Amino acid sequence: MADEPIAKIPYSLNSKAVADATKMWLNKRGVNLQEIAELVMFLQKKYYPNLTMEECVHNVEMVLSKREVQNAVLTGIQLDMLAEEGKLFPPLQDMIENDEGLYGVDEILAFSIVNVYGSIGFTNYGYVDKLKPGVLERLNDKNTGQIHTFLDDIVGAVAAAASSRIAHRKQAEREIDLELPHSPEAREEAARKLAEHEKQPE
Repeated sequence: MADEPIAKIPYSLNSKAVADATKMWLNKRGVNLQEIAELVMFLQKKYYPNLTMEECVHNVEMVLSKREVQNAVLTGIQLDMLAEEGKLFPPLQDMIENDEGLYGVDEILAFSIVNVYGSIGFTNYGYVDKLKPGVLERLNDKNTGQIHTFLDDIVGAVAAAASSRIAHRKQAEREIDLELPHSPEAREEAARKLAEHEKQPE
């Protein structure tokens, strides 16, 4: 009697494993949350002079907690690494290896991140993508031997999305202070702050 085939275990998404892998691969590729937060500060300090690095880091973490963002990060990093190893077929290998200007798929992948907190992120993304401040300058250095065709756009997009998140929340805070009607999410945040305030000893 022939051996019966072993039943394959059905695939099930492990969200924690995806989130952990996202942070691990960013670190392995030399990008830390502080550097992305510095881009957020660069984008938002002019509009919110009291913005802290702690807030920027928190908002970067919130962006990276989104599954669509994690998918983009892991996909982009994998493609960069395959290009470094010369494992893509030509002419795709040459285009990614040389960050071909007419190859726009890296930006399209970044747009999936930018969109997470609304269309205002496009302006922020375009600005940092053009200036390439901070960590983006390093990721665009073609003399390191590493390929970051996708990662530089992804990092810029995460910073842009975090900046959008800050802008939306600052506006909500202003409207709450003015006692203007706002979204259920904003009311929930206001209730949370009130509860925290009431817990504090007088």
